[in-house]
Amino acid sequence: MDYLLPKLHSAAGGTIIYFKGEKLMIRAIRGAVTVERNERSAVFESVRTLMEEIIRKNSLDIESMTDIIFTLTPDITCAFPAAAVREMGITDVPLLDMAAPDIDGALKLCIRVMVHIETELKNSELRHVYLGGAAALRPDLAAK
Repeated sequence: MDYLLPKLHSAAGGTIIYFKGEKLMIRAIRGAVTVERNERSAVFESVRTLMEEIIRKNSLDIESMTDIIFTLTPDITCAFPAAAVREMGITDVPLLDMAAPDIDGALKLCIRVMVHIETELKNSELRHVYLGGAAALRPDLAAK
């Protein structure tokens, strides 16, 4: 029965999982976007734009996504980002919304995302996406 359990090994920037003799690398794509206002339509539009750009820039197949985690600043109270992803038709990927801590001076009306994927790509080959006011969070990555 031991062969049915995955064996995990840490690797630079990811986790290698060996399952039934097959090697899988789990990596994370990061991103963020700001919304113009605390309204459902604005949140859905911003999340849709962010996810479409992550998918496009990384040539992602939805089947390669293992999970998607969102955080949202406390001033966003009108909608769950995960609901916008479901509306896009991504229905078989586990999603999680979490509240970001309320930090003085932090960027307002901001949604961050971490998309975990199975891939053969190196971390340096992944394209992270920072849109709108969120580009200020990681100007080094937003410019790529």
